[in-house]
Amino acid sequence: MNKKRILQIGIPLLILVVLVVIWFAKKGETPASPPVQISQEGSNSSELVSNEDIELEMTSVDLDKLTSYGLPLIVDFGSDSCGPCRQMAPALQAMHDKMLGKATIKFVDVWKNTDAANGFPLQVIPTQMFLNAEGTPYVPSSAMENSGIEFVMYSYKDTGRHAFTMHQGGLTEDQMRSILTDMGVGK
Repeated sequence: MNKKRILQIGIPLLILVVLVVIWFAKKGETPASPPVQISQEGSNSSELVSNEDIELEMTSVDLDKLTSYGLPLIVDFGSDSCGPCRQMAPALQAMHDKMLGKATIKFVDVWKNTDAANGFPLQVIPTQMFLNAEGTPYVPSSAMENSGIEFVMYSYKDTGRHAFTMHQGGLTEDQMRSILTDMGVGK
């Protein structure tokens, strides 16, 4: 009877200890990576940036910092828990990798980082925001009218000035490439 009692208490206790160890191991921080030096195509200058700057995912949207690079910008507001967002994720990652130094492409999980969406007109996810290299809202050219990509333009109520150009829903790699070409990437 004594062995049975030890097993009844010992096994659950052992399982609990293993779970706690796993939890702490997953919570452990990895050391920060050193900054990376990148240069823009067609430019003689190179700029020291952190790995956070060149990673796809971010936890907040700092438009001043993102537009300071002087590159066209696409920010995808979505979630790792959203089906359409997961469908778009490979195309977003591929474009991020291919456009590094030519355009800034970022993803923010708005369910994990709810404050990151503050100030942006989001109704559904995924939704993408587009800014030109100058930091101004992208205005699609007439060539984009037949692309099948629908854009939603937002203006400030008090001034009527163009505030945001957004797309609601997923985009393919080809669609993102077309938008970036229209924004001047590769011209």
